[in-house]
Amino acid sequence: MDPKIADLRKSYERAELDEAASGERPMQQFEAWFQEALDAKVPEPNAMTLATVGPGGRPSTRVVLVKGFDEQGLVWYTSYHSRKGTELAANPFAALQFHWVELERVVRIEGSVEKVEGAQADAYFASRPLDSRIGAWASPQSQVISSRAVLVANAARVAAQYALSPPRPPHWGGYRLRPDRWEFWQGRKSRLHDRLCYRLDGGRWIRERLAP
Repeated sequence: MDPKIADLRKSYERAELDEAASGERPMQQFEAWFQEALDAKVPEPNAMTLATVGPGGRPSTRVVLVKGFDEQGLVWYTSYHSRKGTELAANPFAALQFHWVELERVVRIEGSVEKVEGAQADAYFASRPLDSRIGAWASPQSQVISSRAVLVANAARVAAQYALSPPRPPHWGGYRLRPDRWEFWQGRKSRLHDRLCYRLDGGRWIRERLAP
């Protein structure tokens, strides 16, 4: 190992997280932290890592963008035919992680996953820029293609067919993760980080501190 890599360290000293100042419900805490990420102008504050598990038990991750959240869960959109889509069809559980580096914070979320209602997916799709709507049709997401020319040709064909009004593709829509476990991590000095976990127990959220 390069010794310079082994020596990379950072002391986390921006903030703290204690039970008295945290939300009674995890969504309360998430909303507060998400707003602080927006106020701090963190680059892409809605970017989150999505982890899924395939039929053979092999995990995979990728970065997606959360497009809505409330007490029911967190929502993102993608192709149902993508790797994450096929893995969620086989195993409808997933984990999410937000890492706001500038705030020295991480949020981890676990739960079951379901597709969002068609009307909600239609409304979101209609709000997307035209090139993004065309792209949803043009890209056979996660499939092997011979070259970028395939995408360009597909996009041209879709643009010619639908002009300014491409409908939502039947293979494209939203997913909602319904959390049953949250963890809020705040970096602290000497690696004695603050970790607050919320777990769902009989319809009630239990808040616990975890050792770092």
